[in-house]
Amino acid sequence: MASKSIDNAFTAKTLRGAATDPTYAGVLSFMRRKYSKDLTDVDAVVLGIPFDAAVSNRPGARFGPQAIRRASAIFDNDPQYPFARDLFEQMAVVDYGDVLLDYGNHQHTPGLIEQEAAKIIASGAYLLGLGGDHFVTWPLLKAHAAKHGPLALVHFDAHQDTWDDDGQRIDHGSFVCRAVREGVIDPKKSIQIGIRTEAPEDFGIRIIPGYEVEDMGAQAIADAILAHVGTTPTYLTFDIDCLDPAYAPGTGTPVAGGPSSAKILSVLRKLGALDIRGSDVVEVAPAYDHADITAIAGATVAMYMLGLRAEKLATRA
Repeated sequence: MASKSIDNAFTAKTLRGAATDPTYAGVLSFMRRKYSKDLTDVDAVVLGIPFDAAVSNRPGARFGPQAIRRASAIFDNDPQYPFARDLFEQMAVVDYGDVLLDYGNHQHTPGLIEQEAAKIIASGAYLLGLGGDHFVTWPLLKAHAAKHGPLALVHFDAHQDTWDDDGQRIDHGSFVCRAVREGVIDPKKSIQIGIRTEAPEDFGIRIIPGYEVEDMGAQAIADAILAHVGTTPTYLTFDIDCLDPAYAPGTGTPVAGGPSSAKILSVLRKLGALDIRGSDVVEVAPAYDHADITAIAGATVAMYMLGLRAEKLATRA
C-alpha cells in the first residue's frame, strides 16, 4: 500500500502518469486527473459544461459531467485499451472543473462557455468538453474557430441539429445551422455520422445515415470520414444518442436503430489522421440510465478522444 495514492485529483504532484486511487474511492475528476485552473505546460484540458436548458425533450444532461467523471475512474491505473499505453505518460492533462452558469439567466450561457473555452484554447492546450446538451457545442465551436478559422465538423449524432436558428435561440437542435450561417464551420468539409431523423436542411454537409452505418464496416466509415475531411482543421463532437438506446439509454432524445458502442468506438480509433483541434461528448443524462451504461459509453468516447491526442503528441516528440 505504500506506493498507492488517494485523491489524486487534489494530491497529484505531477500532471503526468497514472494515478493509483482505488476505482471505488477517491475524488472523482476525469480519469483521476488533477483539478487545476493553472494551464502552465498543460497539453489537454477537460472542461465540464453542466447545462441542459436547451433540450427539446427530456432534461438531465446537466448531470452528464458528473456521471462521465464517475464512470471514467475505471480507466486509470492500467494502460488504456486500445491505445496500449498510459495516455498520461507524455501528455499533461488537468480537469479544469465546470463552467459556472447562472440557471436564471440563460441568455448569458453562450458567452460564459465561450469565455472559459477561449481562455483554455489561448494557452495552447487541447480542450475536451463534457456536456451538457448539444447547444454547448456552439460556444465551444466559436472559441475554436476564433483561433483556427472555419473548421470541419465531424459530428456523431442521431440528429442533424440543423433546424432554423435566428442567431439568438438557446436550442440544442439548431447549433449546426448557426455554425454554418456564421462561418464557424465549413459545410463542404463537414460530415455527420449515424443520422436517423429528418431535418428540413442539410447545408450540403455529408451525411452517413443510420441505415448506411448499419451496412458499413468500421473501416469503411472511418475511410469515408478521412477522405471527406482530409487535412482540414477539425472539431469532433459526439452526441451519445448516436448510439442505439440499447447502448445509451441515458439521454434526452433517444432514437432506435443506431449502432453499437463497439462499432463506433472502432470508427473513432481509426481517426488518428484527422487534424482534431478540439472535441466534446454531450447529451449524457444519467437519470434515464441503467447501471451507468450511458455514462460508461460517454467516458469511453472521451477517453478515446484523449487517446488520439496522446498518439498525436507522441509522434511529434
